[in-house]
Amino acid sequence: MKLSKRLEAVADMVTPGSVICDVGTDHAYLPIELVKSGIIKSAIAMDINKGPLERAVSHIKDSNLEDSIECRLSDGLEALDTAEADCAVIAGMGGDLISAIIKRYPDKVNELVLSPHTHYETVRRVLKLCGFSIVKENMVIEDDKYYLIIKAIKSDSVSQDSNEVYDYFGEYLINNKNKVLLQYLLHEEDKYINIPQKSDYLLIVRDAIREITND
Repeated sequence: MKLSKRLEAVADMVTPGSVICDVGTDHAYLPIELVKSGIIKSAIAMDINKGPLERAVSHIKDSNLEDSIECRLSDGLEALDTAEADCAVIAGMGGDLISAIIKRYPDKVNELVLSPHTHYETVRRVLKLCGFSIVKENMVIEDDKYYLIIKAIKSDSVSQDSNEVYDYFGEYLINNKNKVLLQYLLHEEDKYINIPQKSDYLLIVRDAIREITND
């Protein structure tokens, strides 16, 4: 089994030796690969729907990893006890849903690896509000779609200062002049350049382009 480019980028963010909780696990491909490769010790694979969880159970059994990966039916992080896992991985959902999960259970883990499909700015703002500091970000392209990956850890000194450009497009990515982010920004500029309702957003996009291209 080979992970998709998106899931490989997610896997790269997980701290080696940790216990993860994979929220919305679907086929459980991510925890299976992380355990098989020895990156993590064990995992809890969770999904809100029985169908995907049954598929996860089957794939885990086929990989002979029943002793290392436990499956649970769960709405978000509801079925996870506090400090039972080191890291929660929440990937493949909209930013509003991911944000709601974090806000509902802000203290169950000390590390988050997230890959929101939408509303990046909402996720980044909620992370700050819930006491998480973003320590790393990446952006990849797969099948002509852009995917953001965020790693955040609990911190006692999270700044609540607001910066729209960083909320939308990521201080880490901009400061590191991420080439995929720049491609995404140029795509967004082209997409919304003639849509008056998106004029405010377009200004933020252009500010980000200027920052990332400024030598």
